[in-house]
Amino acid sequence: MSSRHRISIRTRITLFAGAVAALLCSLVAVLLMIAIERFVTGSLTGEIIAAGGRVAVEVERGQLEYPLAQRPGRNLQVVDSQGRVVASTPELQGKPAMATFTTDGTNIADSVVCGGVFPAGECNIVIAQRAHRAGQSWIVYSASPVVPPWVDPRLAAAIGGGALILAVIITYFGSRIVTASLRPVSTIRAKLDEINATYPENRVPVPPSNDEIHELADSVNFTLTRLQASMEQQRQFAADASHELRTPIAGLRAQLEEARLHPGETDLNELIEQSLSDVDRLQAIITDLLLLARLGHAAPELRERADLAALVRMELARRGNPDRVRLVVRSDVPVDVSHGQIGRVITNLLDNAERHARQSITVEVWANGDQAELVVDDDGEGVAEVHREMIFERFTRLDAARSRDRGGTGLGLAIARAVAQAHNGTIEVGSSAAGGARFTLRLPLATSRDDGREPAGGSL
Repeated sequence: MSSRHRISIRTRITLFAGAVAALLCSLVAVLLMIAIERFVTGSLTGEIIAAGGRVAVEVERGQLEYPLAQRPGRNLQVVDSQGRVVASTPELQGKPAMATFTTDGTNIADSVVCGGVFPAGECNIVIAQRAHRAGQSWIVYSASPVVPPWVDPRLAAAIGGGALILAVIITYFGSRIVTASLRPVSTIRAKLDEINATYPENRVPVPPSNDEIHELADSVNFTLTRLQASMEQQRQFAADASHELRTPIAGLRAQLEEARLHPGETDLNELIEQSLSDVDRLQAIITDLLLLARLGHAAPELRERADLAALVRMELARRGNPDRVRLVVRSDVPVDVSHGQIGRVITNLLDNAERHARQSITVEVWANGDQAELVVDDDGEGVAEVHREMIFERFTRLDAARSRDRGGTGLGLAIARAVAQAHNGTIEVGSSAAGGARFTLRLPLATSRDDGREPAGGSL
């Protein structure tokens, strides 16, 4: 792994914040120095103009007062109409005019002059002002060294030092903010390290701040909830399989061992029939257990538009005793469902009704508001109110009438509820008008007429 990948996020963000802070503070310092330099240059130019203007007035009056410059570093020259220097400050005594430009019809002109009468490498701001004497036009030059970009070394040092201190402060507080922001991530990571198969119910702490880390913690907890549900489902599957498969396997083994011990007393055809019956039951139990294990956790199955009444008619047509079932369809009932899953629910409800009905079964399908309803009534013994939720649990058998001997794996109603929930629906049991059981399946009614498809939870 490269060294770049070994640098922590906190360090990388801190370095980035420090670089940006240094760049911005340097830029601010430079802009501030430029502003100060321009301000000082403007003030200096005003002073030079004032000094030259005072001398120009004296020239026009014919009364020069010495010294010409009243401030150190200022240089002045008075040049007559012939270009001769008639007066100057001591530093320029005996030297030619400091500049050759004139006012060209204006009263004041300015320029920057380097070298010449000034020391080598030194540039000066030179102001030319016109003065009228005895009908002639004279020029008064006033000058002062150009203000350097840093204006003053102490000022430059103060601004540079301030910019450096500001960059350090910004970097420090940026590091503190990043550390505080990432602290919940470290806590989440540490908590995840503690969570394993032994503690599936644990959850990571959710920070109070409403930010991306809060959303991360919510997502992690949601994932942990799904993982816990999957683990519990696996354990439930193992428990159900070990509980329900043990008895038929033990019975099959006992029959085979008895046949081996007493071969002469064994009816081979009867043994084969009993063994096949037990194998069929084992196969049915395993199929239903696998279906329950996949519902809600497998890849989504495609939902398609269907008429719930048509699905019921198709199931009834496959049965051998249609006269026993009375079908009542009040209207077309469109739903978006997995045909295979809802067909399995209809099959389970009809199988359950046929096992417990005395004479007749009534199936009703209609649309009720924004829901599609399928009702299956039988005239059997019914289900006591205290047991109406219990029968949707796996392998629940309430009495001899609902025992293993009369068929079924004890998983049909559990599968029906799981499929209904995967389709955002419900299933419940009550009492029918004939005193038997009434099972009611409710599913969202399809309202749009387009052929849009959406996935269902789980697959068969």
